[in-house]
Amino acid sequence: MSTLRLVLTILYIIDCVFLLIVVLMQEGKSQGLGAIGGGNESYWSKNKARSKEGKLVMVTTISAVLFMVFSVVLNLNLF
Repeated sequence: MSTLRLVLTILYIIDCVFLLIVVLMQEGKSQGLGAIGGGNESYWSKNKARSKEGKLVMVTTISAVLFMVFSVVLNLNLF
């Protein structure tokens, strides 16, 4: 096993664990009965991208893309 493949495998495992933790930290997306009357429409729900929840979504997306890239690279058998 080459050194590069070993490094990529270690990074892949770290990314897997990180992705699992970040997904488990997120809140559920179900709005319940408040969605019927528009009860969740407020200033805070419109600016979620700047909140902790919005940042978790962005970190999850980046980590998921890295997971897919590592998966493809490790299965190309270039090493």
